[in-house]
Order: sequence, then C-alpha cells, then structure tokens
Amino acid sequence: MEFLSPRPGISHIRPYQPAKPSDDDGRAWIDLSLTVNPLGPSPAALHAYRHAASRIHHYPDSRQTALRRAIARRYDLDDSRIVCGGGSDDLLQLLCQAYAGPGDEVLCHEHGYRGFIKAARLTGATPIVAAERDMVVDVEAMIELSGNKTRLCYLANPNNPTGTYIPADAVQRLRAGLPPHTLLVLDSAYAEYIRRDNYADGVDLVEGSDNVVMVRSFSKMHGLAGLRVGWAYGPRTVIDALEHVRSPFAVSVPAQAAAAAAITDAEHENATYDHNAAWLPWLTQELEQLGLRVYPSVCNFLLVRVAPDPSLGVPQILDHLARRGILVKSCVEYGMADGLRITVGLEEENRALVTALGEVVG
Repeated sequence: MEFLSPRPGISHIRPYQPAKPSDDDGRAWIDLSLTVNPLGPSPAALHAYRHAASRIHHYPDSRQTALRRAIARRYDLDDSRIVCGGGSDDLLQLLCQAYAGPGDEVLCHEHGYRGFIKAARLTGATPIVAAERDMVVDVEAMIELSGNKTRLCYLANPNNPTGTYIPADAVQRLRAGLPPHTLLVLDSAYAEYIRRDNYADGVDLVEGSDNVVMVRSFSKMHGLAGLRVGWAYGPRTVIDALEHVRSPFAVSVPAQAAAAAAITDAEHENATYDHNAAWLPWLTQELEQLGLRVYPSVCNFLLVRVAPDPSLGVPQILDHLARRGILVKSCVEYGMADGLRITVGLEEENRALVTALGEVVG
C-alpha cells in the first residue's frame, strides 16, 4: 500500500522546540526563553478581557472593526488598510500563501526570524537566504540574491534573535534595489522597543509604495502573547489579498477587546519601555563580565555567544540553568550552536540568571 506523503518541503520544516523540558513537573520556572513582556498585560487590557468573557458564545467581529480603529487612532493610519490575524506569524504565512508558491523564491536573511522560512516552505516556494554581516542584515547581499523569481522579501527589523536593526535609509535602499514585482514584508514586531532617530517602523515606506507591507504584534510590548493578535498595514491591494485568504474569525472576542484596550494604554507601554531601558544594559554588562560575548540589542532580549569549550557548551549551560529553574533559548536552529537568546525579565529574575550563570561560566 502506498502511504500518503506531505508535500515536498514540509519535512524540512523543523517543529517548534520549547525550552521547557518534556518531562516538566509543573514547577514555577523563571522563563526567559520567550520574548514576552515581564510586566504582563496592561490593566486596561485585563479589564477589557474580563468584560468580554460574557460574549464568548458569539463569533468574533470578522471585520475586527473596533480593533482596527484603535490601531488606526494610535498610529494615525487609515483603518481600511489594516487587517488583524492570529498573531504576526499568522499574517506572515498568509502573505506568502497569497503571493508565492511552487517555482517562486522567497528572500530572507541569514539569522532572521525562522518563521519566514517556514512560511515559504508551507506554500511550496523556495527560501533564499542572504548572508549577514556580524549579525546585521546586509542589504546589498539581499539585493544581489533577488531576481525574476523573487515574490517576497522578508525583513525583520529589529531582528529576532540578534536584537540588531538597520536604519531607515538602508530599508529604503533595499526597497529600491528589489525587483518591482517583489513584495517587501517588514516584520516590525519589536518596533515599540526602539526609539532612535534613524529607525522607522515602516509606515512611511508603506504609504509611499504599492509593494511594501508592515506586520506588527501585540505579543511583545503589549504583553498579549497568550491571546495571539497581530496586525498588518499595507496597500489596499495587499490588504484585499489577505482578506481573501485569512480566516474571518482568527482573532477571538476577548483577544480583540484586550488588544484594542492595550494599544491605548500609553502609561503601561512607557513603563515597559523604561523597565527594558534600565535592565537591558544592566544584563549586558553583567553577562560581559562573565566572559560572554553579548551583541548590542535594541529589543527586549540579548543574543549571547559562549566561548568554545568542549566541557562547557550550550547544552551544559542550559542543563545547569534548568536545574536552577531558569529557561533560556538555544539558538542552534539559527545556525549558532554556541548561541543563547535571553529575555530581559523582572529584577529578581535577571539577578537569579546572572547568579546561576556565574556558577558555571564566571
């Protein structure tokens, strides 16, 4: 009997590997493996979520009207050019589903978010990966690899897991150098964490182009990772394409309500930014004093490389931290067997991490 096989390329997708051990006994972990907001969601979002509980027997608003309008007011955008999905991952995949398929190429960057490659393989397209320079996107390398088959170009800016970014003029140079038939997808999931004059989240580029779309998330700054809410802003033609392929009910009733409230809570957003601005440099300095290489980050996490040592590599460090009840993320799937991604936590969590690492690498 001939067994049913998945499409070519599906087997090349690596299933997500959580940092939490498979034999987890339900202990209270210090989880710094996922890039969540350590302060949690805003009080306004929690209030809206609880209030929405009485309406969960209804289907969600398929047009996401209140949420789109809240986003539009927050960023002074046209709400008719906004669409929401079940997390930014959902939208990244839908864009590839709408614009690429077998025989097409999807351009990514070397240490870029792995969801880009997954999105390409899900549609049968071929991911093309451009080399980076010291963990920073190389615009010229991406342009060099683009061509007639390039349907989409994904750019994470700032990038996960490196924490690095490229300035607005470099993004504009990338757009100008790509073929006109290529859709530039700007993954700006961490945009709220960077406040620098030479950075742009992509709104201006979207409004000045017909082939640029920006994707954002409510999981990072807004602390709604468990609800899965993302949004995209783009040309009407691109948003219309997403409307054709998206699920009408991907964002639940409480998720829409909580997200609409969260994006109006400037006080919570500023508190989150200030917390990260204080503890990111502290954590950087402490880890460097332990002899670890720490890459400059503008996000809420750090990329750390450990020195080559046959007796003390990433697996040994992960095991030691786990025995102390601490989880961080291995970067082996990004081609960095010596890499760790460490999220900025609460003060006591950051201090516990440094103490535990000091026991093995100090």
